[in-house]
Amino acid sequence: MTNYRIVNGRKFIWDGQACDSREAVEQAVARYQSEGFETEMAEEEGKFLAYTRREAKKVAVEQPG
Repeated sequence: MTNYRIVNGRKFIWDGQACDSREAVEQAVARYQSEGFETEMAEEEGKFLAYTRREAKKVAVEQPG
């Protein structure tokens, strides 16, 4: 299982949970979507995985002291 996937040139990060059923991963995906994440689902080695991404709304830049 990979920690990330590239879909249409965009990087999605695996949430770290390997679900035994499609229904379980669909519930996780619905929760992530309600929190503003883009999501992708995949099946690997008989497990269902959720991958997420979210654009940063504000980038914090620290200035050297």
